[in-house]
Amino acid sequence: MSAMPNYSLTELITVNLARSFKDKEVGFTGLVTGGAAAIYGTSMPLAAMTLARLTHAPDLTILLAGWSHNPDLSTLDVMPDSEFDAVLRDLPCEAHMMDYPGTWAIKRGDIDFGFSSAVQVDRVGNINSVCVGDYRAPKVRLVGPILQPEHMALFGREYVMMPHHGARNFVDRVDYISGVGYPGGEKGRRALGLRSGGPEWVVTPKCIFDFDRVNGAIRVKSIHSEADRDLQSHTGFDVSAAEAALTRTPTTEELDILRRHVDPKGILLGGH
Repeated sequence: MSAMPNYSLTELITVNLARSFKDKEVGFTGLVTGGAAAIYGTSMPLAAMTLARLTHAPDLTILLAGWSHNPDLSTLDVMPDSEFDAVLRDLPCEAHMMDYPGTWAIKRGDIDFGFSSAVQVDRVGNINSVCVGDYRAPKVRLVGPILQPEHMALFGREYVMMPHHGARNFVDRVDYISGVGYPGGEKGRRALGLRSGGPEWVVTPKCIFDFDRVNGAIRVKSIHSEADRDLQSHTGFDVSAAEAALTRTPTTEELDILRRHVDPKGILLGGH
């Protein structure tokens, strides 16, 4: 019988996100609300960027909600639940920015990477947070595009954070495109006038997807455990994890920094 891992799923994902960031990059995340969506869309990205700053990327810039720069997350007692919550306003940080374009501008291409969450993702990486069903008579009306068109078109790359992995979330074709993936690959993006950007990873509780950008096809980068190898039964398009690598495990040093300095109160990642 194998030993239980000494890290949580949120720590595993957070560490792997952190490793993918480079020094001097600028990362942007908003405030997603609501249970697992908030953990995937906001908490893990913030923890990952902070971990990167404390390890290999000391000059990475964190833009929380676009206006709180390099916040001290270790002081949090509760997560703010809106982008102008008093908790966020009073959170110690290096700077606040309330003007536009300010130091970093989306349209100027100053954001190296960002984070999105969605209800649907399809096989070419399009995302949907607008509706389920026909837009003119939807079964469910969702939150809306919430800057996703800009994230997927103007940022250098995008991490799509999916709190659930089921066949209704991973579909052959999204019901509404609120963020553009790789329809027709990178050539297809260029035909739409999109010269850069697009999804880098799609992160789920079961795996990390990346993309064959030439053909525009999603593929399995890694699975989080052997129990996740049967992705097909949870995915609404053809996918195989038979030969997929396991997601790289955290080191003792990474876990120590994450637990003692990034999230000492367990506010971001749900305890240790």
